[in-house]
Amino acid sequence: MKKHLATGLVALGALAAVCGTAAATTLETVKKNGVVTCAVNGSRPGFSAVDSKGEWNGIDVDTCRALAAAIFGDATKVKYLKTNNQTRLTALQTGEVDVTVANTTWTRARDTDLGVDFVAPTFYDGQGLMVPKALGVKSAKDLDGASVCVRPGSTSERVVADIQTKFKITLKLVVIDDQKEINTAFFGGRCDVAVQSSSGLSSTRAAVAPNPDDYVILPELFGKDPMGPVVRQDDAQWRDIVQWTVFTLFQAEESGITSKNVDEMKATSTDPIVRRLLGVEDAGSKGLGLDPAWAYNVVKQVGNYGEVFERNVGKGSPLKLERALNAQYTDGGLIYAPPL
Repeated sequence: MKKHLATGLVALGALAAVCGTAAATTLETVKKNGVVTCAVNGSRPGFSAVDSKGEWNGIDVDTCRALAAAIFGDATKVKYLKTNNQTRLTALQTGEVDVTVANTTWTRARDTDLGVDFVAPTFYDGQGLMVPKALGVKSAKDLDGASVCVRPGSTSERVVADIQTKFKITLKLVVIDDQKEINTAFFGGRCDVAVQSSSGLSSTRAAVAPNPDDYVILPELFGKDPMGPVVRQDDAQWRDIVQWTVFTLFQAEESGITSKNVDEMKATSTDPIVRRLLGVEDAGSKGLGLDPAWAYNVVKQVGNYGEVFERNVGKGSPLKLERALNAQYTDGGLIYAPPL
């Protein structure tokens, strides 16, 4: 009996050790690792790509940087993992990354079937079609018989099927797994149409096309493409941290706080919302497990959402996108932070 009791106690001890390890929160793991590990696309200028100086930049990259600023007070403490459509959520599910920010469209199937949670969208878009200007095509309904390059498992693949049904046309699918190969195929004339989110098409045309003026993006938008951070469903605190980091970018712009004036606003503003956001008053840091200066650090080091948008995809960037749906709600867009 003593032998069995001893064996049982050893087993219970081992189980307790395993449970203790399993109980580590994402925030604890991130702090232990010293970095936020983000799954990104890595080949999409304006969202996540490495520039000529070897530095990562883009809206998705800035989202990761904002998380690092919130957690560590240092926006550089990020590790990027380049992923594709097939691996971007798998890497999150297996714990290889802490968050996926890889142009992943929020859909019901992904949200309910894969054990992941979509947080606040950082970019609202729709699927578009790009064709050579020489085709003389003005609308998707004129594309009967055309060949279309698509990535397997993407939102674009479903959109192509919907377009065929809507306009009663037939499109020939050229299924290619890698985005670089799709670009080569499209600009090399292997397929007539490239389909992707309109922002992705703008990015590809600006960065890859031999002559961007030779290609047009058709005016129709298909479907909805809300894209933003994705987290595992097993950690409510981590979801809150990611969500409220995004909302901090939104609220800072709404309140007129920028990376340049944040110190002055923190020192002099009497606006209760500004004071709460910047930690002068309660910044919600206790519930999030963060330093009271977490939101201040986000704005100081990364900027507000308007700054992030402008430098990466706005009029001052090669993509030159309008704010459109990504304007503040006060300007007719969808960017909106819940109250503090």
